[in-house]
Amino acid sequence: MRGDTTRAAVQNEESRTRELSVRLGIVTFGFVLFFVAIVMKLLSIQVIDVEKYREKASRQYLQDKVVQAERGAIFDRKGILLAESVQRISLHADPHIICNTPVNRNGVKVEEDRAHEVATLLSGYFGKPRDHYYSLIKRADEQQRRFVWIERSLPVDVARPLMEHPVQGIWTEKEQHRYYLNLASQVVGLVNTDNKGISGLELKYDSDLRGHNGLKTFQRSATGGRFLAAGAEQVRAEEGISLELTLDADIQAITEEEITRAALQSEAKGASGIVMDVRTGEILAMASYPSFDMNNRSNFRTEQARNRPLADAFDPGSTFKIVMAAAATEVLGMTAEDSVDGHGGTYRMFNKTISDHEKLERMTFRDAMVHSSNIVSALTAMEIGPDAFYDYVTRFGFGRKTGVGLVGESSGIVRKPETWGALTLPWMGHGYSLTATPIQVLQAYATIANDGVRMKPYIIRRFLGSGGETLREFSPQKEERVVASETAKYLREEYFRAIVEEGTGRAAAVEWISIGGKTGTAQKLTDGNYNKGKRNYISSFVGFFPVEKPRIAAIVVVDEPKRGYYASTVAAPAFSKICSRMVACSEPLKEALGLQAPELAALSSRQVAVPLLDGLRLQEAEELLEWSGLRLSWRGDRHGLVALQDVEFGSMVEAGSMVGVQLSLAKGGADREDRDVQ
Repeated sequence: MRGDTTRAAVQNEESRTRELSVRLGIVTFGFVLFFVAIVMKLLSIQVIDVEKYREKASRQYLQDKVVQAERGAIFDRKGILLAESVQRISLHADPHIICNTPVNRNGVKVEEDRAHEVATLLSGYFGKPRDHYYSLIKRADEQQRRFVWIERSLPVDVARPLMEHPVQGIWTEKEQHRYYLNLASQVVGLVNTDNKGISGLELKYDSDLRGHNGLKTFQRSATGGRFLAAGAEQVRAEEGISLELTLDADIQAITEEEITRAALQSEAKGASGIVMDVRTGEILAMASYPSFDMNNRSNFRTEQARNRPLADAFDPGSTFKIVMAAAATEVLGMTAEDSVDGHGGTYRMFNKTISDHEKLERMTFRDAMVHSSNIVSALTAMEIGPDAFYDYVTRFGFGRKTGVGLVGESSGIVRKPETWGALTLPWMGHGYSLTATPIQVLQAYATIANDGVRMKPYIIRRFLGSGGETLREFSPQKEERVVASETAKYLREEYFRAIVEEGTGRAAAVEWISIGGKTGTAQKLTDGNYNKGKRNYISSFVGFFPVEKPRIAAIVVVDEPKRGYYASTVAAPAFSKICSRMVACSEPLKEALGLQAPELAALSSRQVAVPLLDGLRLQEAEELLEWSGLRLSWRGDRHGLVALQDVEFGSMVEAGSMVGVQLSLAKGGADREDRDVQ
């Protein structure tokens, strides 16, 4: 019995020994496998996938930073800065480093929370409450963010204390801030927060202005410090090109001021103005109202970027009669003394009525132009014929873009003769059944001013390198001879000078300077209709000076004026002020015009043109005179209309002068500018 027990015990011991051996074998095998795995992993890291892990390690301690190229500047023709990039400093922090700053205390390395200390320092430098910076840092640290902006776009002088005394965990970044002179906003345009052009020249020439960004590679130390990595390729940024424009900042400012004044005083929807050198096609000013603050872009809306002189296409009305007059002179051989019939101010054509404001009868063609007869213009266009008339329309540049070099230009609408209806030609004769932009209308008058040669308008003068050297220069381009030189001179002297001296353009006159031009008060096409009686008009004046040998052409367009909406009382005075002020401030123009001291004094005086008051109610006349800087005295029936004014329309008088009127219940006088209506 005892032997059996002993034998069983021995067997159990052997069994346990075998089991232990198996377990030890398994453990040993596991250790061997683990060791082999480690060896294989090390082999993989150090030999097989060495490049992969080297790249991964580099990403952990190397950091690439794009160096933004300096954006090129934009200058006017005299070197005045219209747009430039100013260096600003932005600050960002690593909250983890600030809240866990390694420090050495008695030979022992510990981590210290320096958020309070850093926040106090920042508050002292930049003026914001300490709690502002403390909350910013701590909140980011709690969210385990390793990056937070502390300040953006600081002037260099403001950021200099921190730049000269660095704080561990805070870094400075050089950024660009675009600064504008606040002139020609729709022309120059804007950049967004990423320094990318979003409108105007900033958009059109964005790739040229931006230049080429550089690249710097930094290495991060164990304590969070950053320094340029040794051996890494550093790419230098290349500055963008600069633009020199044809604009004159002084003339631009004058134009903006005067169209803004005209728009505000007439309670208009908008306004535009352009000034051009007729000999070269250079744009000296291009203005739109309303405008916007270029240095306060928080309230900027895309529609404010609309460049009205290029984008607004409208029925030009009487200003388009330049085409009819040119074709009549060359195709029909008409002269200023030829007799034409005004048909008493009303004429039926194809069951439609064409009207003139005045009841004109037989007169000379010159008088028809001076009084802006729609009837004579329509009948003359019919006599010229569709093909010849269309030929002159296109030769003057209507129906296609001028190619001035700006975004957003409209071509206007000019249909081909084969699509015309019975009324198209006579209506085109006095400026309807087509649309044109202000710059197209101006180009047509500049062509006559330039002895019949159409020049291409342009606004970029030169591309400049970073050292101011010329990279590319733009020159005047003759596009086409539209009319003979003799024709152009004849039109200037016989018609357009007379319109300003005797007709509807008298308010555009400038003392001591001969002005030629044309008014236009055209009804706007709204929803396919001309809404009569609602005063939806485009009022414009376009002209040039001096008539004998023109140098400058300009146009003023006022969109939907509600007070004094005739072009003679809204657009023409603004034209006069632009021309007189620009001559007074331009030495080259003074020399070219041969003006002496007394004449220059007259240009600089506060003289204003007396508006046409005929047919207005007492309140309307009073408001219009007040707008013009004049005072009103009246006699007669206060409920009547102005039948007579004591100071002739278009006369230049001192600001603040009194103008007397006679009021009558009978209909007002007839010496009124035509309204181009349908």
